[in-house]
Amino acid sequence: MTKVLHPDPAWRTRVTAAAVFIVLLVPMLAASEFKPWALFDAQSLRATGMFLGDFLTPSSEPEFLAMVLRETWQTVAIASAGLTLALLAAIPATFVISERLSISRLGTGRMHPLAAGVRQLLRWILVILRSVPELVWALLFVRIVGLGPTAGVLAIALSYSGMLAKVYAEILESGDAHATDALLANGGGRLPALLYGALPESSAELVSYTVYRWECAIRGSAVMGFVGAGGLGQRLDESTRMMAGGEVATILTMFVLLVAAADLVSKFLRRRLG
Repeated sequence: MTKVLHPDPAWRTRVTAAAVFIVLLVPMLAASEFKPWALFDAQSLRATGMFLGDFLTPSSEPEFLAMVLRETWQTVAIASAGLTLALLAAIPATFVISERLSISRLGTGRMHPLAAGVRQLLRWILVILRSVPELVWALLFVRIVGLGPTAGVLAIALSYSGMLAKVYAEILESGDAHATDALLANGGGRLPALLYGALPESSAELVSYTVYRWECAIRGSAVMGFVGAGGLGQRLDESTRMMAGGEVATILTMFVLLVAAADLVSKFLRRRLG
């Protein structure tokens, strides 16, 4: 028995969508000056071959490894110090912008105009802080305080305070509001409502996101090192400029180990809080 093949009823839509995608993609590639054929230039291929040949044999000289360990510790210190400063700003900001902790809403169902204005102003400040990438903050602080880890710490602190406050507020407001509302309605202060109402339910998610941000701060320090903000990133920039593939491989391996360690910490904390 022969099978009758029916044409795809949506083929016109798929072909049209593909054509529109190509028409839009071509000018975008032109505007971005995308030239993949430059990778196959004879000089580029020679440089790539030399770099990859060196990259496959990571550097293991004792002096270099000792330097990598020192810079690794500094990278962890930059990420941890920057995140700690961000938390010092983000936790009070979360307390202010979280609508669930608004006492003025309990009686009338509407927030007091002054409270709403303060919340909106702080939200805009947080938007500005997280809209500017930490690399840009690092560039600014390198100009102000000079080369070194201080610029990286301040860049992470400013950028991540806006991110943490926004996500913390969303996590707290997405949970069950019954316990928090009951505490506020019965005369409890906002701090007890936060500590005994909202936090117990959301603690695992809050900790998980915080550790994830610490992991992002470690990765971000690599990029900020390219503009002189210290840590492993600065050494990675120097090794890359010298086309020292073995040194680059060793430094990237250390970054992988740092991110894996952060993931283990996150799993451990989630298990303990779960």
